[in-house]
This record gives sequence, C-alpha cells and structure tokens, in this order.
Amino acid sequence: MQPQPRLRHALLLALGLVAGTPEAGAATPPAQPKEGPGGQSYVAASVVKRALGRAGATTFAFYGSGAAPAAGRPVVVFLHAWGATNPQVYGAWIEHLAREGYLVLFPRFQEVNRTRPADASGIAAGLVKDALAELGSDADAKPDLGRLALIGHLAGVPLAANLAAHAQETGLPVPRLIFGVMPGGIARDDKSRGIALHDLGRLGPTTLVVTVIGDRDARAADLAARRLMREASAVPPERKLMVRALSDDHGFPALSATLASPAGSNGAYDAGAIKGPPEPPRDPRQKPPPFKWSADMSLTGEQTTLVAQINAAGTDSLDYLAYWKSFDMAANAAFAGQDAASLKANPRFTDMERWSDGWPVRRLAAETPRPPSEKPATTATTPQAAPKPGRPGARPAAVNQRAR
Repeated sequence: MQPQPRLRHALLLALGLVAGTPEAGAATPPAQPKEGPGGQSYVAASVVKRALGRAGATTFAFYGSGAAPAAGRPVVVFLHAWGATNPQVYGAWIEHLAREGYLVLFPRFQEVNRTRPADASGIAAGLVKDALAELGSDADAKPDLGRLALIGHLAGVPLAANLAAHAQETGLPVPRLIFGVMPGGIARDDKSRGIALHDLGRLGPTTLVVTVIGDRDARAADLAARRLMREASAVPPERKLMVRALSDDHGFPALSATLASPAGSNGAYDAGAIKGPPEPPRDPRQKPPPFKWSADMSLTGEQTTLVAQINAAGTDSLDYLAYWKSFDMAANAAFAGQDAASLKANPRFTDMERWSDGWPVRRLAAETPRPPSEKPATTATTPQAAPKPGRPGARPAAVNQRAR
C-alpha cells in the first residue's frame, strides 16, 4: 500500500531526500478562481475611491468605475476590527467587492485612543446614514437600499449586529445579510472592555446571519459566534449558519486560518491617499467640545499585536475561497430570499478546491446552530455537583475575551 502524499512528503523530509528548503517541490495552493463566487470575472476594470464626511468622521466609499446599473448597486458596509481603521488593510477584499459591482462603505467609526467602544455603534450608524444620504442622488454610486449586507471583522461583528438590530429606529435600511468573520470584542458586562451587544432579539426574522471562524485561536471566536446566534432569537435556525475555515499545511505556502487572515493589504486603498472634502473654516471664537479620556480608548498589548498581524496580512486561498466566495454566495442567497440551509446543502459552498498536486484543500465546516433548549428540571433525588474551584466550566458560557 502506497503512503498518502502528505505522509510520503513528511517521510522524505525526515530522511533528507528532499533537496533544498522544506518548501522545495511542495504543492502550491489554489489561486483565485477565474469566474464564479470569489473569482475574477469582474464587471469593472477600476475602482472609484472617495472620502465622505469630514476629518474625524469619515466614511470611505468604493465602487466600480462607470455608470451604475439601472437597478443600482448593492451595498456592503464593511466594519473594521478595533484599531484597524485604515481601509488599506482590507483593500484586497474591498477591491474584489467593488469590481464585482458593490458599493462598499467603510465607516471609520474609531479614532484610536480617542473613541470608547461604548460609543462605536452610534458613531457607525450615523456615519453610514450620512454616507447613504450623500450618495443617494449620485448616478454613479446609486445605492440600492433594498440590497444591503454588513461585513464585520472581529469587533466589527458585534457592531454589525447592533446596527442591524437598531436599523429601523436609526433610519438605516434593514440589512438582508450579516456576515461576521472571526467575531470577537464583545464586552462581558457594562464595566468590561469591548462592544456591548444590544438587544439582538430585534433582528428581523428574514435576516440571514453567517459567521466564519478559523481553527487558530478559535475558542473566543467560537463563543462569540454562538452567543450572537443565541441572542438573535427572532431569526429562525434555517437562516443561521456557522462556518469554520481550517488551516492546511499540505503544501507551501501553508494556509493558516488565524484571526487576522480575513485581512489583505492593498496600498491603493490607503486612507492617506484618498482625498476627502475640504474642511470648513473654523471659527476661532468657538471652542472645541471638551474631551475626556478613558482607559478603554487605548489598545491593549494583545490588541496592538493583533492589529500588527492584520496590517501584515496578505491574500491567499483562504481569502478567495473561505471568505470572499462564502460572502458572495451568502449575499446572492440573501438577496434572492433564500435561507442558510440552501448554502449548507450546496457542495460548492464548502469546497476549497485542490493543491497543485491534486490533493484537496481541507473543506469548510458548516453548522446550523441549535435553537436554545430549555434546561431539564432536576429532582431532589438528583443532586447537582458543585463546581470545583478553578474549574474552567465554572465560567459563564457568555463570557468572551476583551475587545478586538
């Protein structure tokens, strides 16, 4: 019996029979598909880049060059991770979306070291509302408010959920899709760091909710995804889907599904290179509003490290097939009125294609979250065991890590 290709390669390395560096002769991962979801069959050759609003309250808008379709452009609101405020770090994904035909809004809801997490949801809602109002009469941008999707990364995921929960009262269009990658940054309580979840029971039952996590540093993201699904109680289970992207080191470069992996830098989307409207003259007699600093405005050491990883992220098969393709297919389903069960049943949704030697890349795992079940009643003859001191299971299930 011949050994499996991956085992055979490992044996050859161990015996010193593969020349040069470990990656010599290794299989290469799949490239971006030529067409279809996640692919390169774009409708626009270039992207218009604009900065709306003013300094300190800016939303970046991106859309394909040329006139908008008669029906308008579907809208994606891209909500960044905490501290990752430059659209450049997500530029590869933004370009993919814009050239596909979306109007992409990137509200910069955070001024690093000046914005509290508790204020971020309100700031983001105001920025998106103002941007849509400004672009509503623009014939080239032409947002189609009936086709709106929210993408969140890390702390941007609870922000997306909050925006969706308060859409009607804040005057925003009700999103058809919430797509959360590596959810995190949810505050445990009112006194802890992070984005406090609002009443997600207000999410509409027709909303499609999809979360994607990786298998590296996955525990906190998994807890956050399950909490979001649980608290979105009005959304039926068939409209929820939890997806897991799996790392794969069969070839070189290896695919690593880390918290930072959904980012992908593109220098053409650097905020500093995108010109915004001129600042209005300031009345020297008018004093700026008072500023009160608080500790949760600053990044922790863990957050600083994660932002550095996000800034350094490139693009690979995980981007094309786990994140971009998954969103493309989820958005198509949401805008067509289909549910998450149709995605789960589609083998193409979880397919990650093949390495150059024909070995399949590890497929995505897709799970429909179970609806909350009632706790079974206990009787006097079945005593409950007290949790041992320091036992991990003694922590509440809803506890999540600090803001990201």
